[in-house]
Amino acid sequence: MKKFCLDLTVVAVERMNDRYVLIRLTHAETLPPMKPGQFVEVRVDHSPQTFLRRPISINYVDIERNEMGLLVATVGHGTHQMATLKAGETLNCVFPLGNPFTLPTSPNERFLLVGGGVGVAPMLFLGQKIKEMGAQPTFLLGARTSADLLEMDLFERAGRVLVTTEDGSAGEKGFVTNHSVLKNETFDMISTCGPKPMMMAVARYAREKGIACEVSLENLMACGIGACLCCVEKTVDGNLCACTEGPVFNIQKLLW
Repeated sequence: MKKFCLDLTVVAVERMNDRYVLIRLTHAETLPPMKPGQFVEVRVDHSPQTFLRRPISINYVDIERNEMGLLVATVGHGTHQMATLKAGETLNCVFPLGNPFTLPTSPNERFLLVGGGVGVAPMLFLGQKIKEMGAQPTFLLGARTSADLLEMDLFERAGRVLVTTEDGSAGEKGFVTNHSVLKNETFDMISTCGPKPMMMAVARYAREKGIACEVSLENLMACGIGACLCCVEKTVDGNLCACTEGPVFNIQKLLW
């Protein structure tokens, strides 16, 4: 897919909780086509400590409103600066980058979408696309507490939503891999994004059950185009850049 470097206009920055913000972006012209699992590289202005672009997953694309959403965890100088953006300001983005998730080939395919932390961001875009194709996705979302569950209304519009929280304040208590749905139901494909230990546990489950599984790696990325080599992942095909050969990988390619 063709890549673009565009100054996008900030529609709004919505505070989701004390850690996350949703940055809604648009452009004077029609936004380029994007696929679930792809990401953008954001230039952070007015942050002297931030020299490199920041990779952010595409959270949603609203074609009718010509709008894209970025769900951002404010964990460092760069992301905190992004959270201070105001409506009407610009954010320079290189996108769409990386390879996307596999989509269903039939409405009858059962897709389980597992997200944790900021890894829930691409799960929403993927689920919305699956619904558009006539299939019914099942979301399995994990968080520390109920306060960390984000965009629940949007997930519920896109498919069935199941939840785990570590403290038991919402859904089933424990981690996503402890949820009863994994014991009681079967799926054709599992797609997951989140903390690496969570994705590795999901991958182990998928291998044990013989279910196809794709993971979206969150390796440290700087350039997004395979030049800096800081996101290299060891695979059965050798060392591959997660930004260009991924970030979505079939687990059969990973040495986990």
